[in-house]
Amino acid sequence: MELNLAIRVFEVLLGLSLLLQTLEYMRLPSLDRVALWPLMQHEIPDRPAWIKSALNQVFRPLPYQCFLTLRLVLALALMAGQVGLMGSLVLFLMALMLLLRWRGAFNGGSDFMTLVCLTGLLISHLLGAATTPSFGWQGGFWYITLQTVSSYFVSGWVKLLRPEWRKGQAMTLFLNTGVYGPLPKVSWYRSPRVAWASTWTFTLLEGCFPLALLDVRLAMAFCVSAGVFHFLVFWFFGLNRFFWAWLSTYPALLFCAGAW
Repeated sequence: MELNLAIRVFEVLLGLSLLLQTLEYMRLPSLDRVALWPLMQHEIPDRPAWIKSALNQVFRPLPYQCFLTLRLVLALALMAGQVGLMGSLVLFLMALMLLLRWRGAFNGGSDFMTLVCLTGLLISHLLGAATTPSFGWQGGFWYITLQTVSSYFVSGWVKLLRPEWRKGQAMTLFLNTGVYGPLPKVSWYRSPRVAWASTWTFTLLEGCFPLALLDVRLAMAFCVSAGVFHFLVFWFFGLNRFFWAWLSTYPALLFCAGAW
């Protein structure tokens, strides 16, 4: 993928991901009172005192709404290609503060992958300011790509340590839990052959993901397959953040595969 095209697609996808996340944060207080800061602040250590004091000021209801509104505006600006060094720095710091707000992560790996994208965005502008914009974006994209490839690789091979994944039972077990299921009696995923094929397909896809760097056509195939995987996770589990967070990394991966 050509660099300028990769930059624009990356900015649009990351901006859209941030936009959807921020709208969820804005909606959440009216749905779940347990997530309010007066309750969650008790899990923040009292030392150093200035950190907790600062968080208490930012996450009061009105400042928190202003905080989220600014994030919303920056997400839209990123989609329009109007976020520079200062904007990327503010988005990065906001992501760190939200990780503190939610005791590490609101939605698991998707929040950390969002942080990876924002770190790559910040690296791009920092390097670009010190050298050239082209070199800066290459550095940021390589950071995102290595993090993305390693996330899939580790996830795939860790699955092989679990007997339910090796036996091809994991998909059925997940989809049939009380949280997400139960599966209909006629569901395809109750079939041992379908469950085995699905489980091993996703395991091998993740474990072999570094091969995407060998050729841009391989990268495209891996990205499409992984995108389908994340869409199915969204479809069955409702985890929409995973779909958009990882989708935002694919322009960087496609660019690096082509440059490599």
